[in-house]
Amino acid sequence: MLKSQRIATLPIDSYDFAEELSTIDANDAGGEYDAFTFGSWSAHVLANSGGSEEDTSFRPYEGQLGVTELGRKLPGIMSVVTDNFPLERLQWVRIFSLSDGILAPHIDFLEFTDPGTRLQIPLRTDEDSLHSENDIVYHLRRGEVWKIHTTVPHSARSVSPVARLSLCLDFAGADEPVEVKNAVPAEQPVHIVSRPPVSDAEMGELLSSTAGLTTSTMRAAFRRFAAVHFDRQSDATAAFDWFVEAAERTGDNAMADKARAFRTYCIEKRGYREAFEW
Repeated sequence: MLKSQRIATLPIDSYDFAEELSTIDANDAGGEYDAFTFGSWSAHVLANSGGSEEDTSFRPYEGQLGVTELGRKLPGIMSVVTDNFPLERLQWVRIFSLSDGILAPHIDFLEFTDPGTRLQIPLRTDEDSLHSENDIVYHLRRGEVWKIHTTVPHSARSVSPVARLSLCLDFAGADEPVEVKNAVPAEQPVHIVSRPPVSDAEMGELLSSTAGLTTSTMRAAFRRFAAVHFDRQSDATAAFDWFVEAAERTGDNAMADKARAFRTYCIEKRGYREAFEW
């Protein structure tokens, strides 16, 4: 059962921010979360604690939300926030950009005691841009407001060269609901993606494809393991099991340990701003 929820749909076509999306495309965002990302992924900060665009490391905080220089350049997108969402608990406003890329299955907020509430609203997307949660793959349509269940393994993939741009809002507090104003009725049901089972032949080919796995190719190799579950029925975390098995097949204990450590980092335990070294 999908724990993430579509809680509203906004009249997104009433906003004209086509030029602002081009500004996002041209913006050079930092790589705070490179360990999780394969391909082109970036987080563009529009508002945070203090309004510094260079402050990209997510954390809960007490204090007033400040709009960054980038946020001030995007009045149309910021009006989506101010028109439709309460600002009292809002702590971070970001745009996640993903093109020809994939996120490793991960659990957010392992570093913090309060996971807060995360909403995502796609501003530009297509049906090849997918999210996942445990063994379910689903598509977030443009203008849909989704409460993302961040404390279970989840992932995202986009195979399009045109970046999927998703507005991400992080609110303090996980228990109190976020009221969405100006919502319109959803025209379509939630889009769950059906996938066939993984065949024995496909699994054998996946594992044998890493026969020449080395410490220098491990990171790039994991992307293929993470992609399987978007096309075939499997749990997102199966990617780690397969990856560990592939590393063990090399006979190199250090690589097998590294594969297991990556699983721990992504879905079990990590410290604040802890970096994973391949």
